[in-house]
Parts: sequence; C-alpha cells; structure tokens
Amino acid sequence: MNTLTTKRGYCADIDEATIANNDFRRVLYTGEHLQLVLMSLAPGEEIGEETHPDRDQFFRFEEGEGVVVIDGVENRVKDDYAVIVPAGARHNVKNTGEEPLQFYTLYGPPEHKDGTVHQTKAQAEAQHDEDEWDGRTTE
Repeated sequence: MNTLTTKRGYCADIDEATIANNDFRRVLYTGEHLQLVLMSLAPGEEIGEETHPDRDQFFRFEEGEGVVVIDGVENRVKDDYAVIVPAGARHNVKNTGEEPLQFYTLYGPPEHKDGTVHQTKAQAEAQHDEDEWDGRTTE
C-alpha cells in the first residue's frame, strides 16, 4: 500500500510578516532541513555573539539599520540587505539605528523548537536550553 503525504510548506508575504513582528524571535516554519524565523531588535539591542558549528544561517533585513559581525568583521546592514553566516563563524547582529531592526533568518538545519516565540531577548536567554530544536517539524 502506497500512501502519499501532502505537505503545505510556507507561503506568505514575508516582508509584511517581518515588519509586523514585534517579538525578539518567532519561529514561523520548521522543515527537516530549514527553519524560518522572524526577529526584531530594539534600538541598541543585539542578539549576542554566537557560533553554530553545524548550521549555516541566512539573514534578510527589511527595516532599520544595524551591523552583522562575522568573525570580527563588521558588515553594515539596512533595508533589503542579505547576509549569510557560514557554519562555525562567530557572529552577532546589532541594531545601530533609532528604530527597530526588523529581519528574518533561515537556519539550515533548524535551530529552535517549532512554534517557539520569545517576546524579549531576556525570555530567549532564560529558555535557551529548553528551546533547542527537538527534530519536530511544522508538518
């Protein structure tokens, strides 16, 4: 018996969703190999330096101004900029502007549990260990 599984995937206006997001982190979709996450940093806020030894990360900035530091090199970003951070690179994202820095990121493979929402950076830091990806996908 052959059973076909239909998957929906994710399809939406990502610019609109990103700009409307007020949460520090909001996981929108988790596949087996890729995860879509919205992020918003308040003026002066940063993600904090981190390294993902086993996953690449893509950032797309929709509103605001900031800096992405990759292995000590600062890269200025603003609306419509994209950045790829390769696995193993130390990196940080900082909001250097006066408005929220609105962006989305793609992790490959996923980094966080599907459905994770952190309204603030403090909440994300407090729940870090319990929010690591557990292998479950959106569908």
